Amino acid sequence: MHPHTTELTFRKSSYSGASQNCVEVADLPGEHLVRDTQNRDLGTLGFAGPEWSAVLGAIRADQ
Repeated sequence: MHPHTTELTFRKSSYSGASQNCVEVADLPGEHLVRDTQNRDLGTLGFAGPEWSAVLGAIRADQ
């Protein structure tokens, strides 16, 4: 688990829609953390700025 994730503010991803199967995102300087809303204790995935842009681009292309 990323250090200090309990102190971060996570928000529901706008790409999750109305589904309860969603992810949450926390923005840090130079990094974005993603976690599963229903399994928060399993940890987070971290993406640096360019990687995060690529992830968002792939999600947008898939819609």
